[in-house]
Amino acid sequence: MTKPDTILLDDLLALGTAAMPALDALLDAARSSMRARVEKDGRVSAKAVDAEQFAAHSLSWTATYIEALRQMNRWAMALEADGKFGEIEHLILQIAFGEYLSQLVGGIPMSQGEIARLQDLGLDHEAQQVMLNPAVKTLMQKGNTEPARARLCTLMQERAGVASYGTTGLDDELEMIRDQFRRFADDKVVPFAHEWHLKDEFIPMELIHEMAELGVFGLTIPEEYGGFGFPKSAMCVVSEELSRGYIGVGSLGTRSEIAAELILGGGTEEQKQKWLPLISSAEKLPTAVFTEPNTGSDLGSLRTRAVRDGDDYVVTGNKTWITHAARTHVMTLLARTDPATDNYAGLSMFLAEKTPGDDADPFPTKGMSGGEIEVLGYRGMKEYELGFDGFRVKAENLLGGVEGQGFKQLMQTFESARIQTAARAIGVAQSAMEIALKYATERKQFGQSIIHFPRVSSKLAMMAVEIMVTRQLTYHAAREKDEGRRCDLEAGMAKLLGARVAWAAADNGLQIHGGNGFALEYPISRVLCDARILNIFEGAAEIQAQVIARRLLETGRN
Repeated sequence: MTKPDTILLDDLLALGTAAMPALDALLDAARSSMRARVEKDGRVSAKAVDAEQFAAHSLSWTATYIEALRQMNRWAMALEADGKFGEIEHLILQIAFGEYLSQLVGGIPMSQGEIARLQDLGLDHEAQQVMLNPAVKTLMQKGNTEPARARLCTLMQERAGVASYGTTGLDDELEMIRDQFRRFADDKVVPFAHEWHLKDEFIPMELIHEMAELGVFGLTIPEEYGGFGFPKSAMCVVSEELSRGYIGVGSLGTRSEIAAELILGGGTEEQKQKWLPLISSAEKLPTAVFTEPNTGSDLGSLRTRAVRDGDDYVVTGNKTWITHAARTHVMTLLARTDPATDNYAGLSMFLAEKTPGDDADPFPTKGMSGGEIEVLGYRGMKEYELGFDGFRVKAENLLGGVEGQGFKQLMQTFESARIQTAARAIGVAQSAMEIALKYATERKQFGQSIIHFPRVSSKLAMMAVEIMVTRQLTYHAAREKDEGRRCDLEAGMAKLLGARVAWAAADNGLQIHGGNGFALEYPISRVLCDARILNIFEGAAEIQAQVIARRLLETGRN
């Protein structure tokens, strides 16, 4: 296949840079328009934002696309400076700008039936004129073309089986970590993942022990507390590769990440010295116990009670959607210690110890019971409903030693948890792409491999493009976290986009398989089921978009 007519490298980099001021002006106009609709007495009204939810979420998606393109432009400039910007990176950047700019103008799919358009933000024809910027127009016209997608797919075939389709921009140490965990996933996870899924089996403890030896559970815990002290970027790489193998394996580290963040941010020094080395070594496996029936994302309405009784707290109440609850040793348990409150103020966090169970007796600890919730995907750790009736927690295990700090402590974990979830989404999307690429190469119809059909090659090319876009947005959030800067906005954007990209990759991957994709024996059917949860947990897409919108309107940040 001959190379398509592409935008010359110097022109492409210059066009990307020249397009950004127009995008910033568009976002400023959108934010100003929205602020005028939701301000009351000079302040953003939460009630008004709720009433303007569709427009507010359109603002979130618009800002997410613009930040994604900013990070893609930064990525490309850095690679070019290092002499690493090759043809595949060129095509990915060109297609990304062409597609995302076109969607900004024509409409961004927030979901299958919900399109965010500039008019929803109150931007009239005159306000949209900033998108007539010459660089924007050129990129929209010449960026995402069928020949460019076809050429990218050809290059992907040549690179089949490598860690990524396009240089990620990470340093050599992080890429060495990626290679190590990619080999581990290929050897220890990929050959068995589908059977675990079909049989709804636990991920074997032997594998968890091997992961512990590789440092998965103490990756970002400081060295003084028994961890490895790696940056969040390393967490992203490890989460990507393990989730590429199986989302359940990639998610095992999430519980340790949340528990460690809680203890580091809100624990006493004694609690840090005791618990962090145990979590890092996987001697103690944690689980997060926050959600209750009928509360969902409304944590302020939690009703589970913890009443002080001598040297203990006695816990009564119900929890649901608790991942890996049976086999773990300690629960980060959120409960209400002040019965006079009905909001966030009366909540406290506990490091609640329990005895691990098994299939025959999942919850042997006195005062605690539970039942499995059968799920269509995201298996391997299992989901549970839990009941507490007279369950006792040592008072010394009140996180931080002070009541009423639970919600504040939990909020401090959201950034890392959402960055890690975005990385899991990248891994799931990568899995879908690799499975679909292999199938499309091997499957023959009408005398040729189906990868040669443009609708198939285009799907595969767009997977590679959007995976790289999500990667750069996620790595940006991780860098911000490592620098100690507030990054709930960046983390939320990465999670919001990553979840949609994973679902699109899995859905298109199954479509490439045709009827075979609907058969349980094909791994793409599992990947589709696994991808669906990413838009729900760690903040459903609608909640995530609401949080992003409020931050944009309250702070004026891009």
